[in-house]
Amino acid sequence: MSDKKQKDPRQTALDYHAQPVPGKIATALTKPFATQQELSLAYTPGVAEPVREIARDPAEAYRYTGKGNLVAVITDGSAVLGLGNVGALAGKPVMEGKAVLFKRFADIDVFDIEVDAPSPEDFIETVANIAPTFGGINLEDIAAPHCFAIEAELKARLDIPVFHDDQHGTAIIILAGLLNALRVQDKELGEVRVVCLGAGAAAVASMRLLRELGVSDAQITMVDRQGVIHDGRADLNPYKQEFARTTRQRTLADALAGADVLVGVSGPRLVTAEMVRSMASRPVIFALSNPDPEIDPATAHAVRDDLVMATGRSDYPNQVNNVLGFPFIFRGALDVAASAINTEMELAAVHALARLTHEPVPDEVLHAYGLDALSFGPDYIIPKPFDPRLREFVPPAVARAAIDTGVARAPWPAHYPDENIARDA
Repeated sequence: MSDKKQKDPRQTALDYHAQPVPGKIATALTKPFATQQELSLAYTPGVAEPVREIARDPAEAYRYTGKGNLVAVITDGSAVLGLGNVGALAGKPVMEGKAVLFKRFADIDVFDIEVDAPSPEDFIETVANIAPTFGGINLEDIAAPHCFAIEAELKARLDIPVFHDDQHGTAIIILAGLLNALRVQDKELGEVRVVCLGAGAAAVASMRLLRELGVSDAQITMVDRQGVIHDGRADLNPYKQEFARTTRQRTLADALAGADVLVGVSGPRLVTAEMVRSMASRPVIFALSNPDPEIDPATAHAVRDDLVMATGRSDYPNQVNNVLGFPFIFRGALDVAASAINTEMELAAVHALARLTHEPVPDEVLHAYGLDALSFGPDYIIPKPFDPRLREFVPPAVARAAIDTGVARAPWPAHYPDENIARDA
């Protein structure tokens, strides 16, 4: 019976979360606490001294408390993974998992917070009211279109980074991979035709960030469940309307004919072999629906031998995985006590990730993935999640952008590489 349970993936997952203690995270003490004197320092009367300092100057909270290394991972449970609106409490295992990733990859502490909010306004008020506790806020698994308004309002009201990872984290990894894929395919960003299949949080954020890199509206065609988003449609919310263009194209097949790039952030098996066959020479396909991509890689490669492809899965090359971004982006922001994560910081992360893929791959990465060799090319356009150099490349780039754009409240960290080297990179 026990052998059978061990082979049952569902039971294995449940046991992992339940044993030896429930959940995946806990708190830890950072100061000695074994004597009467240490008790008096940790609590009353000693604790009164930092209280007075923070009351005098709120910035002192970064010196005397854990605020500067503490992120809130917050959800309303309305769009949890591919499971949909399962509710706040059911989303807690995912938020704890996010906490594990923050801690494992960037040594950032996390409180996971699940908010049972009847409206976006209630959610916003809850987050705003608890924000003083944290150095940053990672919004997670909040359904579109509410996620856009929630993030925008919180960014406007708070003086700490607010980052909706389903939007910007996904966009950053997509663009880093896309820059490299186009380099492999010998295509220029300003000349390609891009089709975005999907019109939710990740799609809108990705196409917005793509425009920041110089891609024009005329180069982008967005497609939702009803077909091409064009200016003749009357059913578009403001976020889709932003990408409506004048075109005779109406279907996904129309849009993909002659297209250079497909970014799929939608659902499984929506792209056919014939659609892939109709794309331009040396196409790029990011089929990121998980666990089942928009088109199976084997099917796509069977009809195109000039293809560069990425998915959201770890069992294929070029996995678009948000863990490449958010821990290290927040690390850089927290290390300079940034008041926001702005577009310039996001673009700095894009370029740092793209640049890392061109560096020689160390043996420890090869061993972690059971590989004999790995180098930049069609099957390696995005860094591997367990590459330890991510922490060397991404946080300094993000911190440098924060300082340059005036949102940093602390100087260049002493443990970072030389500031001039980081600026040149």
